[in-house]
Amino acid sequence: MSLKEDINNKKLPKHIAIIMDGNGRWAKQKGMIRAFGHENGTKAVRRTVETCAELGVKNLTLYAFSTENWNRPKLEVQTLMKLLISSLKKEIKTLQDNNIKLTAIGSLKTLPEKVYKELQDVINLTKDNERMTLTLALSYGSREEILNTVKEISFKVKNNLISPENIDESIINEHLYTQNLPDVDLLIRTSGEQRISNFLLWQIAYAELYFTNVLWPDFTKEHLYEAIIEYQKRERRFGKTSEQLS
Repeated sequence: MSLKEDINNKKLPKHIAIIMDGNGRWAKQKGMIRAFGHENGTKAVRRTVETCAELGVKNLTLYAFSTENWNRPKLEVQTLMKLLISSLKKEIKTLQDNNIKLTAIGSLKTLPEKVYKELQDVINLTKDNERMTLTLALSYGSREEILNTVKEISFKVKNNLISPENIDESIINEHLYTQNLPDVDLLIRTSGEQRISNFLLWQIAYAELYFTNVLWPDFTKEHLYEAIIEYQKRERRFGKTSEQLS
């Protein structure tokens, strides 16, 4: 029997974010090069995207490539970029068949020209899809995002476009890469690591954190169901007491 039957469809997280970790270790365990792990990681991406869409999750954000990942060996970075291009081309049909809109956040202009063009093509092709929004965090770092937000707001204050007294959370949200997304409800990290790694620091302020030892290429539908069921068991108080919620 699938764990899917234990999920309460009325209490689904509106926004799931995933730190997809463990591709390299998965490949090493099998005596293969890291690229083999990244290739198999794309299968887990497809499973997860399709499962979220089937369940009715409205927003899924995947940490695909961080600003720090540029410091990895040059060959691995090149492999990841080639894999990204091929994956985007392959997944157009999946996105269209499932009515999924693709978006991307991060310093996208730092991506290789071919990757940036392919990404924009898929974003444009899927922009009218409404079932779910899939966001790829590419060349993304949360501190850089917050730094850029501070600079943009400071510029507008300097030019009298925003009054300092009017700066609140909504103003900050409007200047983040994720301005069109709700806050994260559930953050999942695979591979047993228990840290945030500079991912959506502002947006996960009240997210439920779920860590699993499963390496990303092995992450299945059932593992996602487990994470959602655990999320639904937790009491989300947002600073209030249990008595106030009841």
